[in-house]
Amino acid sequence: MVDVPVLVCGLGGMGSAALAQCALRGVSALGVEQYAPVHAFGSSSGKSRLIRRAYFEDPAYVPLLDRAYELWRELETRTGSRLLHLVGLLTLGYEGSPMLAGARRTALAYDLDVSFWDAREIRARYPALAPHDGEVGVFEPEGGFVVPETAIEAHLALARDGGAQMRFGVGMRSWESRADGIHVTLTNGETLRCERLILALGAWFAQTLADLGVPLVIQRNVLAWFTPTHPLGPREMPAFLLDRRGLPAEFYGFPDVGDGVKAAFHGYGETTDAHHLDREIHEADVLPLARAFNAWIPGAAGAYREGKACMYSLTPDRHFVVDLHPRDERVVVCGGFSGHGFKFASAIGEIAAQLAIDRATPHAIDFLSFARF
Repeated sequence: MVDVPVLVCGLGGMGSAALAQCALRGVSALGVEQYAPVHAFGSSSGKSRLIRRAYFEDPAYVPLLDRAYELWRELETRTGSRLLHLVGLLTLGYEGSPMLAGARRTALAYDLDVSFWDAREIRARYPALAPHDGEVGVFEPEGGFVVPETAIEAHLALARDGGAQMRFGVGMRSWESRADGIHVTLTNGETLRCERLILALGAWFAQTLADLGVPLVIQRNVLAWFTPTHPLGPREMPAFLLDRRGLPAEFYGFPDVGDGVKAAFHGYGETTDAHHLDREIHEADVLPLARAFNAWIPGAAGAYREGKACMYSLTPDRHFVVDLHPRDERVVVCGGFSGHGFKFASAIGEIAAQLAIDRATPHAIDFLSFARF
């Protein structure tokens, strides 16, 4: 039996960050991942993930976002990687839109650096965009996106440089609390014993959370990239979140930085599970995205390039679960990131390491605890 002080199961966005943070603290840690490094089978991929502070979901996320920005910048400095692309972010919708109201509320509560634009001002600043009369927006100059694959690579490199060990191609089958430690059985039949266990399993968390009374819905969401009919780089369009009447869900996307423009509906798709996700991209997936994109930015969806099926791990209230396991405080649970969690990965990694090593964190995460369920 192999003994290790801290074991991290899952080395996607959250797990790679947690492993790096353990290594930075000088704690001997091992990470295991069922797939190869920086794989595309979970939720931590897709070339770009929005990052923003005017958080419509809940103002309580803003302090975590502040820390996430700091840690992303530290990671860039430590590894020489470019992770943050602050191309600006426009959140817009009709008057009365819950998304727009939430973004405004958060921006005002924290006195964030934002501008409030009506449709005329949006057209003046970005002539390529086609807001409807009556649509209004919140523009964040420091919004934009994080590159998930590069971020995971950087965290794994930082973990490796700090002495952490990693095993790929082998995952966790089960774990058991015992007096002498947490016994973890791997998919190859090997058993590890650890003093602390960090679970960062993504969509594979469904059964773990269900056992604790937290139903986790896994949703298939399709991302699509297009070649526009005219240049649509960061000068022509910002990253965006659009709540428009007639669309099936909020619509978001990114300017062209080399791979075409990208768009997706937020939280819209069929229910599935991690083992039965339909990874094929169908015409019925792409056409609604192309129509919505061309209506919002004429010519954006000039030609389809590629698509990807992503998994949202949705909790009942769409907020994360980051807490000590209620039945064993030696186990840290990080899951249910509900399609909006990746931007927080740098901060979640720090919190997970703090909970594992100190069983406490200075960050205000009560609203993410099991106690709310």
